[in-house]
Amino acid sequence: MRITISHDRAKAEVIESVDRSFNEMFQGATGLPVRLVVEKKSWQGSVLSFALTAKMGLLSTPIKGTVEVTDDDLTLEVDLGLLNRLVSEKTAREVIGNRIKGLLK
Repeated sequence: MRITISHDRAKAEVIESVDRSFNEMFQGATGLPVRLVVEKKSWQGSVLSFALTAKMGLLSTPIKGTVEVTDDDLTLEVDLGLLNRLVSEKTAREVIGNRIKGLLK
């Protein structure tokens, strides 16, 4: 799944906001019936690589992806793993997209 959101803030400011709010962005995501645990988070320049584990009842699945920040937009590229079968991509896109938009305000 890919989500691209335009911004009008300084690139460094967006990177700082993403870094500071990353855990909150995915944890307790309203609308997703899962608990997300951050396993790995590392920056290389303006690209954040991450790995999460999605837990839903007895099931758990790895989620991994990247967040790339440019001068004009932020692009989240994420592989939802089995979560994609339990939660529609449309729902996940809306919930995560709204959280990112809130982060960029």
